[in-house]
Amino acid sequence: MKTQIINDISNQYGVEPEYLWPKTPDCCIFRHTSNRKWFAVIMKVAGNKLGLNTNQPQDIINVKCDAYLISTLCQSKGYFPAYHMNKQAWLSILLDGTVAKEEIIKLIDLSYELTR
Repeated sequence: MKTQIINDISNQYGVEPEYLWPKTPDCCIFRHTSNRKWFAVIMKVAGNKLGLNTNQPQDIINVKCDAYLISTLCQSKGYFPAYHMNKQAWLSILLDGTVAKEEIIKLIDLSYELTR
């Protein structure tokens, strides 16, 4: 699903993923071309850092989100307070199929709007 999401973001917003950190080659960001603000971050994180019962790496996407929506979504499987970002303004979503791709796309759209 990670590759599909990367392709969808590139096609929808006309931006390419940026791989900023050589030590984390699986991590990429997407940002607006106009203001350079990030609207999505895709990375691989050990499951236990998200509160899961595994140390296995998990593909996730971080998106900016409304605080109320974050607290509501985090009660559902596949959603977590943002890893390595402001947990009141960002949300982490598993990219393992737990959350439907259509739902992820809607949240990416919201993040894009919130970071304009």
